[in-house]
Amino acid sequence: MLHLVLNGPLYFALGLCLGAIVYFTLPFEPTLLVLLVLAAAANGAVFFGLRNAEGFALRLVLILIIGAVCGAMVSKIHTMVRPVPPVHQMIGPTMIEGWVNAVEPGEKGVRLRIDVHAIGGIDPERLPKRIRLTHSLSLNVSPGRFVRCWAVLRPPPQPGMPGDYAFNRQAFFDGLDGVGYVQGRCRGGTLGAQLGFMEKLRSTVSVMRRSLAIHVRDAAGDRAGGFAAALASGDRSFMERADVEALRRAGLAHLLAISGLHLGIVGGLVYVSVRRVLSLWEWFALRVPVQKPAAAVALTMTALYLVLSGASISTQRAFIMAAVFFGAILLDRSPLSFRSFAVAMAAVILIQPHSVMTPGFQMSFAATGALIATYLVWRERRQVQTDRTSGNGFVFTLQSLVVTSIVGAAATAPFALYHFDRVAPGGLWANLLAMPIITFVSAPLAGLALATAPIGLDEPFLRLFGWSLEQVLKIAHWVSNQPGSDLMIRDPMPAGVLLVLSMGLIAVCLVKGVRYRLLAGVGTVFAASVVWLSVPALVLHWSASGEVLLRDAENGWLKLAIAEGDGLSPLTLNDLPVSNECLGKTCEFETSAGTIAIIGGLATCIPNTALTLLVEASRGHCWPKERIITWEDVQEAGGLSLVRGWGGASHIRDVACGRRKWQPCIDRTEN
Repeated sequence: MLHLVLNGPLYFALGLCLGAIVYFTLPFEPTLLVLLVLAAAANGAVFFGLRNAEGFALRLVLILIIGAVCGAMVSKIHTMVRPVPPVHQMIGPTMIEGWVNAVEPGEKGVRLRIDVHAIGGIDPERLPKRIRLTHSLSLNVSPGRFVRCWAVLRPPPQPGMPGDYAFNRQAFFDGLDGVGYVQGRCRGGTLGAQLGFMEKLRSTVSVMRRSLAIHVRDAAGDRAGGFAAALASGDRSFMERADVEALRRAGLAHLLAISGLHLGIVGGLVYVSVRRVLSLWEWFALRVPVQKPAAAVALTMTALYLVLSGASISTQRAFIMAAVFFGAILLDRSPLSFRSFAVAMAAVILIQPHSVMTPGFQMSFAATGALIATYLVWRERRQVQTDRTSGNGFVFTLQSLVVTSIVGAAATAPFALYHFDRVAPGGLWANLLAMPIITFVSAPLAGLALATAPIGLDEPFLRLFGWSLEQVLKIAHWVSNQPGSDLMIRDPMPAGVLLVLSMGLIAVCLVKGVRYRLLAGVGTVFAASVVWLSVPALVLHWSASGEVLLRDAENGWLKLAIAEGDGLSPLTLNDLPVSNECLGKTCEFETSAGTIAIIGGLATCIPNTALTLLVEASRGHCWPKERIITWEDVQEAGGLSLVRGWGGASHIRDVACGRRKWQPCIDRTEN
């Protein structure tokens, strides 16, 4: 008989996650009345069922149902309370005035988050509140400054192809009303600071973060100063692109995000240090459990780190998990348990239900759940080993690092494949080499720098901190240059496959017994393979940027530039090199859907093709019309895809707009 971990809160939290996922993946906006009816019916059924159900399976299903309904309801409420995005069309070039709230790194330049004061030609009641502008030239302004930028603004772009990352949804819940780019430079204005209390507080924190980043960068040295600033303040704008790429290819990109790892190291060091110091005070240690004041101090320090690092969505999620961990210690509960894991997941979903669709949420909770399951099994085995020797802390620490790296890499690999179309096999070795440096050298030095900063003695420790990070960068560059360190999958992973793999990971973590875990793992791989082979496959996508993603039967995936557009290319297979071989020319490719022709100039259409892409020619030149896609069609739809089903039929699919609150249709008339 299959035995599962009996944990009602965990299954309720998983139900919350499921309900939020279903809500955000629906192609339409469910009404509040329908959700209320479902909630009432589910509550009645669950109340009656839990009182009368005898089997564990039925109880599990009922708990998941009520959790899913609550998750969908919470997601609906969060959507309802947010205003409709005010930017529905391209604006500019025009003058945009506002206060710089944050500076972020980007591929084409730094990104300025601006609290808008005024936009030329836009009425005050239609002004967006917060926007993000890409600044490609040298930056002469800093957070907290009032600036004037000659820029172009547009709505946050929606996914260019089905299944691509929904930046518009993330921007909607982050309060980002528009994105754009600066033509020239942003220059300082004469208007003073913002008037509102919250605006002043946010501006003050931004100025403190920027000052901290500059100080750490200067003190840590030229080679790793940007890396040190990113770890200290979350400001990655000083990092070299080559270092960022090396960390990503080596599987160490998680070091750049102020997440559970950083808060865990900060909180863990503070907790252990305070606990050890209080233990030396005999009078206090005999009267007060020293772990409780240590947990309280660690919780306070992680809250301070949350503010100084900018309080991004991922950092907020990590702080919630850290707060649950130290809160469990304060309440005499086990901090490493599925119950604490469930409380953290439920808290994050209730506060940020949209985060369930982000890779950060999925990867962090997948890794945490797998590590907790491994820890529980490891603890049980160590307890039954009565003949084990004590005082083997160093060996145990090394074993913990190895197991943590392996389990974390395995648990997050499906999500990395789905969201980024790649996995870093070298990440296991990179983490084994780099994490001891981060944990035992970099983190203590950063703590000493923080402790000595008030008396001005932090610079020597920051220099040593920078030296330790230089070694991490050397490891990253070495691993990233090895053959096979960064592998891309042949085809984008369908969402159904990720769902199956996620369910399999949950099963592996919750079942008891090695035999059942092996069965769950093998069954998951088999089911995922069947789903992957049966779901419709993407053959071609023509994005509003003018680029074509095409699955050639002989050469695999190709990215072809055939037109000039103002849209964004999809993040799926984003790292493919762009080819200009079909720019202004005629090309033919053999695909699983048949021959696809690309005609870049005014030429006669090629007969007997499954699909023809026309850049400059009109639809009337070719026949039959249902096999034609013109550049005008792509611009109107925001992107078109050719998908081939398992039965052999192919059809063209676009991403619909106007169905959800974060998907307004773009008005393409001139402003």
